[in-house]
Amino acid sequence: MKNYFFILITSLFGFCISAQNSASATVNSRATVIDPIKIDKTVDLDFGNVISAYNPGRVILSPDGSRVAYGVQISNSIPGNVNPAEAVVTHGNNNYAITLPEQFTLYNQNNPNQILIIDRFTVLPEEGNILDVIKIGATLNLEANQLSGFYTNSSGFNVTVSYN
Repeated sequence: MKNYFFILITSLFGFCISAQNSASATVNSRATVIDPIKIDKTVDLDFGNVISAYNPGRVILSPDGSRVAYGVQISNSIPGNVNPAEAVVTHGNNNYAITLPEQFTLYNQNNPNQILIIDRFTVLPEEGNILDVIKIGATLNLEANQLSGFYTNSSGFNVTVSYN
């Protein structure tokens, strides 16, 4: 009987020792490091010469460089510098979003109390493989009898690009 009891105890002890208490697997790891998105301004936004009127008006400058005036006049013979803003976005063939301000204020250089508001920004991307050229237009809003002069804002407005 003692032999059976010894064999039984030894068998159970041996079974416990050989039972699986843990398991492991090898997991491979990977990472892809991409270049940060980058934007460089190449051209400033310039609405050119606008002729004030007795009524409020606006000038729409499209990203393609064309202008349309409502309530004010633009001179085709003396247009001034007319340019949509332009920037180069380096994105490494990744998708991204463009964020523009709701509006931006320009101040008369000689009378800072006189302002012009720019809003309704529009963007036209010329897509490439790892970089795009984006052109930005907007709407310039004039008050009735807008004071003549050079309007600007040295702080500029932000164009933000970020990966999706």
